[in-house]
Amino acid sequence: MTESAKKVFFNNSIYSPRELEARHEIMLEDYVKKVQIEARILGYMATNHVLPAAIGYQNVLIENVRGLKDLGLGDDSYRSQLNLLKVVSNHIQEINDNVEAMIEARKRANACGDMHKCAALYCDDVKPYFDKVRYHADKLELIIDDKMWPLPKYRELLFLR
Repeated sequence: MTESAKKVFFNNSIYSPRELEARHEIMLEDYVKKVQIEARILGYMATNHVLPAAIGYQNVLIENVRGLKDLGLGDDSYRSQLNLLKVVSNHIQEINDNVEAMIEARKRANACGDMHKCAALYCDDVKPYFDKVRYHADKLELIIDDKMWPLPKYRELLFLR
C-alpha cells in the first residue's frame, strides 16, 4: 500500500497504523489460504481424475496400434493413432511435471515466515502453474472419449444434455 493511501486512512481516523497493518495481514492470510486450497484441489483433480482418464485412453490407443501392427498392416494404417498417442503422452507428461513443480513451489511458499513474502511466493511461483495444468487438461478433454472422461466437459456445462 502506498504512503499516500495510508495517510488517507490515518488522517481521516479510519484506522490507526496498527489496525491497518493488522487488516493487511489478515487479507494476506486470506489470499494465501485461498490460493493454497486452489492449488491442492487442482493437484488432486489432475492426479486423481484427469491423468487416470488420459492414461486409460493412452492404453486404448496403444492396444489399437498394437492390433493394427499385429494384423500386418503398413505404418500408414496407424500413423494417425500413433500421432494422437504422442500428443496424449505429451499432455500427460506436462500435467504431471507441472503438478509436481506446483507442489514444490507450494512447499517453498509455506516454509517462508513472513506473510507478505508467502503471499508474493504464492502469487509469483504457485499460481502460474494453474494455467499450465489447465491448458493441458483442456487439451486432453477435447481428445479423450466422453465415456472415459470423469469430469463434466465444458460443452456439457454450457449446453446440458
